[in-house]
Amino acid sequence: MNNLSLGFSPCPNDTYMFYALVHGRIDTGGLTFQPTILDIDALNQKALDGELDVTKVSFHAYGLLRNTYNLLSSGAALGRGCGPLVVSLKPASMQDLQGKRIAIPGRFTTAYLLLQLYNPVFSQNIAIMPFHTIMDAVKDRQVDAGLIIHESRFTYAEHGLTLVEDLGQWWEKTSALPIPLGCIAAKKDVVDKPFAQRLGKLIRESIIYAHAHPQETFEYIKGYCQELSNLCIKGHIDLYVNDFSLELGQEGEMAVDALFKLAEKRGIFKS
Repeated sequence: MNNLSLGFSPCPNDTYMFYALVHGRIDTGGLTFQPTILDIDALNQKALDGELDVTKVSFHAYGLLRNTYNLLSSGAALGRGCGPLVVSLKPASMQDLQGKRIAIPGRFTTAYLLLQLYNPVFSQNIAIMPFHTIMDAVKDRQVDAGLIIHESRFTYAEHGLTLVEDLGQWWEKTSALPIPLGCIAAKKDVVDKPFAQRLGKLIRESIIYAHAHPQETFEYIKGYCQELSNLCIKGHIDLYVNDFSLELGQEGEMAVDALFKLAEKRGIFKS
């Protein structure tokens, strides 16, 4: 196939990484990409429904898609100090939140997977909502706490919220590995392994182009997150686009394997 559907989110790290690929700034060898830009929860569902050829998905979703999608070597959101946070309006502990209503940004997000791995009890009373509405829901007391992702980790204090638990930090202490958040996956019946390797290299080239031309990519990025300050956009990209994005590598593969094995042990994934 010379024309592929490509899903990614409007978050700064994704628009940064895919700018050059979708705008023909790198040599794709005749491949073209039709972007579908949606919230990660919607992308997870589209992948589970098999609707996209290549797409960003949460590692939680990919754990359920391993039989039908190939994992690409580049484009991952994986690292340290970048995990999801549990926040509340008033100071609290995770023990205080047992039995309380917690807003989550999607049933198949890695954030929700980590919450279940932390303690399965937190899966018993959840409210699923778009990630960008969670902080307001906590502030307005619609829920007792919120599981926040993306740029919300930079702005929750401005909303008068307090940190209860950093689930990424918990994972790092538990596993001694970085936290796998999201990845790029390609449908096996469309993209075989050699083709997947080619796509991984193209995404790597697209990231390298963005590194070399940050000003060129900025207007595209800003168009999808106008409510964010330039400083917040830069912080988001610096945190989520890193060496693991260029190449998952051995340590990244170990982190993914550890996450999946723990999820299998807890019965969330099938082994």
